[in-house]
Amino acid sequence: MVVRDDLGNPVVLPRRVRRVVSIVPSLTESVAASDAGLIAGATAYCTHPPGLEVPRLRGTKNPDVARIIALRPDLVLANEEENREPDLAALRSAGIAVWVTRIRSLPEGLASLARLLTVACGLPRPGWLDAAAAAWERAAGRPRPARRAVIPVWRRPWMVVGSDTFAGDLLARLGVVNVYAAHPQRYPRVALDELRAAGADLVVLPDEPYRFTADDGPEAFPGLPAALVSGRHLTWYGPSLVRAPAVLAGQLARPLPPAARRYPGPR
Repeated sequence: MVVRDDLGNPVVLPRRVRRVVSIVPSLTESVAASDAGLIAGATAYCTHPPGLEVPRLRGTKNPDVARIIALRPDLVLANEEENREPDLAALRSAGIAVWVTRIRSLPEGLASLARLLTVACGLPRPGWLDAAAAAWERAAGRPRPARRAVIPVWRRPWMVVGSDTFAGDLLARLGVVNVYAAHPQRYPRVALDELRAAGADLVVLPDEPYRFTADDGPEAFPGLPAALVSGRHLTWYGPSLVRAPAVLAGQLARPLPPAARRYPGPR
C-alpha cells in the first residue's frame, strides 16, 4: 500500500505493520500507548512510557542509521523538525519506509497523530486523542489575562520560540502572547540584551530542550517573573496533551517573583 506522509512523501507500507522504530520521543509514546509491542527501537530520549525495553538508537539528531537498518523495521517514524533529512534519506535508500510528521499547531498535531496511528501503523483510533481535544477545548473557554512573554528554549546562545511553532500555539491558547510570534524565524537567536528590552512582562522557561531551573535562567531576566514549565507538556504531541492544559496553566499561574539581583552580564 502506498500512502503519503505529512510532507506528501509517498510511503510504501506492508499490509500489516509489525515493527516500528521511532526516532521522536512524542511519537514513541503515542504508538506505545496503543501497542507497545509494535516498538522495535527508539532513541535514548524516548523516556515515555517508562519501562519501555527496546534497543536505544542514540538521539533524534544523530540516530544510529546502521542499527536501525539492521533491526529491519516495517516503518520508521520521524518529524521534519526533530530529525535530519540526510539520516532519513539514508534509511529510504536502504529500502526502509519512513513516515515524516509535520506538527506546528494543536489541530495539526491531533490530525497528524490520528493519521500516523490509524493509517501508518494500522492501529485503532485511541481515546486519548479525543480526550486531548476536549481538554484543550475546555481550556480555551476559560478567561485568562493576556501576558506578553519571551520563551527561551536554549542559552549559550539564547534562542527563543518564534513564529509557527507547536509550543507557541499551545501557549497562545493559555493566554500567553509571544513577543516573537511574528519573527520570520521559528527559533531565532536573540541577544540577551534584546530579550530583556522586548517589552515582555513574563519569561516562560521550559525544562527542555534546555533544562532551565530556578537557579539557571530566571536570574538572566531581572525584573521579570519567570514561569518554569514542563517541556514535555509544552513540546510533546501525544498522550501528554490530555493533561497539558492543566499542567501548563498551573505553572503559568505560579511564576517565580522577579529576580532580586541583576545578572552580571550576557550569558
